[in-house]
Amino acid sequence: MLVLARKKGESIMIGDQVELTVLSVDGDTIKIGISAPKDVEVYRKEIYDSIRQTNVEASQSAQNSGRLSDMLRKKSK
Repeated sequence: MLVLARKKGESIMIGDQVELTVLSVDGDTIKIGISAPKDVEVYRKEIYDSIRQTNVEASQSAQNSGRLSDMLRKKSK
């Protein structure tokens, strides 16, 4: 993990297109502005993790549904 110190108004670049800017610091809370192209998805970590978990569960459900369909087809033959 890269650790950088930034002050209010200072930025960090990620690649050529994503810029993180420190907007304010209030105690242990930092507000960060993110400038990125519209095709770059930006999520809070807990939302990203939730989306990933939902996708894994949906994929597993689809696989199980496919297996059930296969079993039903074999049984009806």
